[in-house]
Amino acid sequence: MTDYVIYDVFTGAALAGNPLAVVFDADHYSDGQMQAIAREFNLSETVFVLKPENPAHTARLRIFTPGRELAFAGHPTVGTAVALADLRLGGNVPANGIDMVKMLEQEIGPVRCAVRMSPDAAGFAAFDLPKLSRRLEVDVEQADIGFALGLDPHEIGFENHRVSVWTAGVPFVMVPVHDLAAAAKAECSAADWDKVAPMGDGQLAQAYVYCRGGTHHLASFHARMFAPGEGIAEDPATGSAAAALSGAIHHFDGLLEGNHALMIEQGVEMGRPSLIHLHIDCEGAEVSHVRIGGEAVRIAEGKLLV
Repeated sequence: MTDYVIYDVFTGAALAGNPLAVVFDADHYSDGQMQAIAREFNLSETVFVLKPENPAHTARLRIFTPGRELAFAGHPTVGTAVALADLRLGGNVPANGIDMVKMLEQEIGPVRCAVRMSPDAAGFAAFDLPKLSRRLEVDVEQADIGFALGLDPHEIGFENHRVSVWTAGVPFVMVPVHDLAAAAKAECSAADWDKVAPMGDGQLAQAYVYCRGGTHHLASFHARMFAPGEGIAEDPATGSAAAALSGAIHHFDGLLEGNHALMIEQGVEMGRPSLIHLHIDCEGAEVSHVRIGGEAVRIAEGKLLV
């Protein structure tokens, strides 16, 4: 029997955010078993925690969607970092809280996570991007992208933001839209998206619709993510997409030198509101450092009998 937990990630409230299954002590599972277990949970991602290859690190993670393994993902990183801190503390959080650092090995490379545990609040974790966002020079037709998402041409773009493709380990077609109404209207046709979506880093790019503002007063951007190629009609919180978005924000907004603290709202249309903390550090005209963070709440635990 193997212990597992389920967390809601990028939220401080249960039954919101993006659910994540974390399976502990998973070294004995084969690749096929991990994929089958991920299909059984049928969440956007399931993480398997293994012994680290470097004994100085906390753990090695393998991340699976219901359809395939991922080299990197944001909400599994945040959720697993909090889950491992919870496991270590055994529910005994000091009255004044405690800070920890976790080094989590992923296929993309080691990811450093800072974790803050408090006795009266959800756990919070923030990680440094192992790879900065970069623009992919691939052909993409704005009209075709809009058609696949059910958007009219006049609804796409705001200010100088235009459709573009970015990756920080996972590629996304960034689709800026005029306002919240246009974002709410978006609906991704799996068949049409498969015809028009470009490839990036050997993967089919997924759709990330975004606009300025949001329903939450702290939101800098409102977003939705569609991944029909992964069997995910819509994702309530996508850290890897926020990571990719950092490059588009820097490019189109011309961020100045210094730290830029932003909040991305996602999952509102699904009834699972999420808040993703995005910090972009710029030195001169270039991005030097990016961090993604958020809260995570444990909602279930149990044992796998396989």
